[in-house]
Amino acid sequence: MKLTKEQANFVKAPLIKESSVSIECKVKEIKELGSHHMFIAEVLSIDADDKFIDENGAFDITKCNLVAYANGKYFSLGKKLGKFGFSVQKH
Repeated sequence: MKLTKEQANFVKAPLIKESSVSIECKVKEIKELGSHHMFIAEVLSIDADDKFIDENGAFDITKCNLVAYANGKYFSLGKKLGKFGFSVQKH
């Protein structure tokens, strides 16, 4: 796989030119959680391919063919389970 480095706008780490979405973040805090660390960061910039932008100009995550990794396996994601406020909305 041939990937091309590209200069980021806000951080020193390079971006990957062939990536459909690039997110530049500044680490604010690192929490030690036993065998793992959790990074809390501020998002400084999101650059996305136009195919992921909806008709209102917003990023549409449902167009991304997301995957998740757990216990050595990869899983596809895609089924919408709810929305913000789902648990308290009136029926």
